[in-house]
This record gives sequence, C-alpha cells and structure tokens, in this order.
Amino acid sequence: MGSIKTNRDLISASLGLYLTSPWQMLYHNFISMKTRKFVYRCSSCGHEEPKWLGRCPECGEWNTLVETAAAPPPGTKGGRREAKPMPQTWPLASVESKEGGRISSGIAELDRVLGGGIMRRGAVLVGGEPGIGKSTLLLQAAAAAKIKSRVLYVSGEESAGQIKLRADRLGLEETGNIERIEVICTGNLADIETALNAVKPSLVMVDSAQTLFSADAGSVPGTVSQMKFCSFELVSWVKEHDAALFLVAHVTKEGLIAGPKTLEHLVDTVLYFEQNDKTAGLSEGRDCRFLRASKNRFGSVDEIGIFTMGDKGLVPVEDTGTLFLVRREGEVPAGVATAAVLEGSRTILVEIQALTIPAKGAVSRVFADKIDSGRVSRVAASLEKHLGLRLSDQDLYINVAGGIRITEVGVELALAFALYSARTGLALPAGLAISGELSLTGELRPVSRLAGRIKTARGLGFPVFLGPQDGQPQENGENAGLKAASDIKTAVGLIYA
Repeated sequence: MGSIKTNRDLISASLGLYLTSPWQMLYHNFISMKTRKFVYRCSSCGHEEPKWLGRCPECGEWNTLVETAAAPPPGTKGGRREAKPMPQTWPLASVESKEGGRISSGIAELDRVLGGGIMRRGAVLVGGEPGIGKSTLLLQAAAAAKIKSRVLYVSGEESAGQIKLRADRLGLEETGNIERIEVICTGNLADIETALNAVKPSLVMVDSAQTLFSADAGSVPGTVSQMKFCSFELVSWVKEHDAALFLVAHVTKEGLIAGPKTLEHLVDTVLYFEQNDKTAGLSEGRDCRFLRASKNRFGSVDEIGIFTMGDKGLVPVEDTGTLFLVRREGEVPAGVATAAVLEGSRTILVEIQALTIPAKGAVSRVFADKIDSGRVSRVAASLEKHLGLRLSDQDLYINVAGGIRITEVGVELALAFALYSARTGLALPAGLAISGELSLTGELRPVSRLAGRIKTARGLGFPVFLGPQDGQPQENGENAGLKAASDIKTAVGLIYA
C-alpha cells in the first residue's frame, strides 16, 4: 500500500510539473482552437460559409472569403438559452395604415421618384458617381423640405465650413429654412446617436455610409461589418422616432453601390444618379442628371427625375417634352427617328440615331450604351427576316440624343425605322413620331397609354404618329393623325408609300 501511494505521489508531482511548464499554454490553446467555431466571411458582401471557397457564391467575387470567429448565438449564455418574454403580435386587420405619412421634399422631381414624397420612418439610399450632385441634392432637400422641425446633416467627408460654403453658393439663405439645419461632422456612430437624441430631427442626412464606424463593429473603419452595423442602427433609430433617413453611398467602377448588398436590403428605397454627356445640339447643351429608383417599397420604380446642374445647384426640369430632341434646320437626315416613350407617368420624345457601316471583322458588332444591345440585335434580326434588309454584315451604332437610357418596349418600332433609314439612306418625313413594340414574328404589339403619347406628340409639333393598332375606340379625336399598322412590313409601306 505504501508503494502504491508513493507511485501516485510521483505521478501527481510529474503532472504538476508538466501543468506548470510552458507546455500548459500550448495545451490550452490547442483545446480552445478545437472548441472555437470559425466561419468564412466574404469581405465584399458579408456572406458567410462554413468552409473556405475560392469564389463567393453570393456576389461572385474571387478570393474574398476570410476566416472569422463565429459570433455566439443570440440569447445564449453559458451554453443555455435565456428565457425571453413572448413577443407581441398584432392582427393585420387591426393595424392602421398611415397614408398621410409623407413629407414633401420641396423638390418636385425628387418627390416624383420617391412616389409622392419622403415616407416617414423610411430610409433612402442614394448612389452615384463622384461629383454628380448627391451631396448637393441632400443639402437642397434639407433646406426645402416641408417640415417645421429640425434636420440633422451628418457629414463624414466635409467640414462644417465647406458645407456652409456650398449652402451660400446654392443660395439656400434665400429659402429662410437654413436655420433649422443642424450639422455634425463625424463618422462615429456613438457621437451621431448622441446628436440624434439631443436634436430629435424629422429628417436625417448622412454623407456618406462608407465613413460610418463604431467601436462595437470592429477596430477598422469602412469594412463591410461597419457599414452593415452602423446603417442598421441608423435605420432602426428613424423607424422608432418617426423620422426619415437619407444615406449617400459611393459606387464602384461598374456603377453599382459599393459595399455589401445587404445595405440595399436594409433601406426602403434605392436611388441612382446618372449623368448625360453634354451635347451641343441638345436643348442648348444643358448638363442633365437623371434620378432613378431601382427599389421602392412605397412607389413605382418606373419614374425618373430629371435635373440640370447650374450655378444654383440642381434645377428640376418640368417641361421634358422637347428636352431630348435635337434642334436642326432643314431636312431630317437618314438614320434618325423620333420615339414617344413613357418614363413613369409622363411621355417624353427622344431622338433615336442609327448608323450602319460594313463590319470590320468576320462578325458584326452592336455599339449601344443607352439601349440594350440585345434589343438592338433582336430588332435588326426581325428587319432582316421580314423585310429582307441585310444587317448581319453591318456594324450597328445606336445613340439616344441627350444621353438618357431607354428601357421601355415602346422604343422598338422607332429603333427599327432608324435602322431601316440608316441602311437604305431614306430619311423619315419631318413631323413623324413613332411608338410600338416589335415582336420576333414582325407583328406590332399594342403599347400602354397610346392616346397620351399621341396627344403629347401633337402638342410638340408632330402631327403624324405611327403606331400599332390598339383596338380601342377613338373618342373625341384622341387618335387623330395615327397611322396604325399590324406588322413591320405594313408600317414601312405607310411611311414610304
């Protein structure tokens, strides 16, 4: 018995020496590494995977998955789930809808794109290229908004003096509402939340989302986690305090909003600012800016806001009927057609320009940046099939005067006539407006609000209108001047008879 006890003492002493040696640290580190859980998080979009992949399945970027410690499950402590009270629910039928919860921004074109104004408890993300006017739009909206309470303008990129210089240049002192704007120049979320609770604003402008940071989201500002965490906290604040939030976001070289895609899911509306190329023959060469919605929970995404940039900032364009028409003297050249297209709730007339030249290589190419190149190829194939007009050996160049991007199907018939005129050298008659959808069978399909397109064209000096047969009865001469055709061959015969 004594020998057994002695052996136990020796073993215990040996273990004690081992556990107090430097091997103890390595042993515990090994055990903690085995028990700690890791995930691989994409540095581009924030997507998580349990194992490493060369390409992120969410955003498609390569070599962006980084090993990160997994966050503990919510509501757990010491491996046990904490008891939580039952969350409150409401029957949908008992919920009161708030139709009057909109704030007028004081800028008609911005209200149009937003669906009638700024929605309370809503968040808007505005993206665009540098220098296009995002900060100018926010500052003008802050001064012109139809509210009596204060506005908090958060800037992480400019100083208060720079913001005041822009306000003076824009002439915002004349509006008399600049005194209600409170400015804070920081990206620290803690400071911003303190200012929000002190000012209690009805409108919050943040310029920009990429400059926000918080100590709770990591030590490195500008990361995916920082943007997601800070934006979520700001969106939560405005929803709890019956306010509205505008977030400015940078864009990538592809024109998409930089940062995680989750940022677009957090907000209610996503707006994109686009810019046209100044054209000497276009409406006095004005520099136009287009504001579009790619997501809108409280309105349509088909509306477009049109501005011109001047000495006093962004000026809304109210009369857009002739904005995209080229003023020229004499006859209309070949390859030019005037299309009546819908942009949301209004009709605008745009000039479609086409040029065909022999292909420089074995395969013809399509050059079109304002109209989808696939649509151009489809229209060209229909012309070649049903009219025998050879276009497969031609390089096709398509342009829209004014630099506006057209996505509506009603532009297809005008595009077809522009290509036909460019290939044959036969100019279209002056005073002709065109609208219609062209199918692969060569038939013309009806377009929405044809009577409104005809009325707008007639009011702008286009007495003749070429379009499809809509099958609607003509009342009060609404369709006067309409040359209706059922297919592309009949339409060509009506114009070049």
